[in-house]
Amino acid sequence: ELILNENSIVDLNEKDLAKIRNEQFGFIFQFHQLLPEFTALENVCIPAFIKGTARNLAEKRALELLEFLGLSHRKSHKPNELSGGEQQRVAVARALINDPKLIFADEPSGNLDSESAENLHNLFFKLRDEFGQTFIIVTHNTELADMADRKLTMVDGKIIS
Repeated sequence: ELILNENSIVDLNEKDLAKIRNEQFGFIFQFHQLLPEFTALENVCIPAFIKGTARNLAEKRALELLEFLGLSHRKSHKPNELSGGEQQRVAVARALINDPKLIFADEPSGNLDSESAENLHNLFFKLRDEFGQTFIIVTHNTELADMADRKLTMVDGKIIS
């Protein structure tokens, strides 16, 4: 059985599970997964639009997040016009748009240079402190892992420490 917010979700249909994923979790991937035909602002808004948030409210929240992440001046740029670090910060804003309490990050700095990776790592802890969100980060980066409040080590799919 799997319990989320005191409710079993095992028997939910795909539509209800998708709604939970969109509204209660944020996802950050190694490759930013931004849609190339959309601007930074539009990419950030996509999960809010899926949730049914009114356009003006979604754009207002997206602009707040882009401002917080130092990207408000890049809101009208498409992904190919952004640096790798900027693309990843847009992906972070997209993960935060629906105010999830839990954010999953899968090798989020794997494609970044060392300076951008360090900035992204520091950003995660700043976001945790600012918004009270929990980050579950999968990483091979030992420096990032050592910064975490709690660290689990896996080998061959088993937790060893």
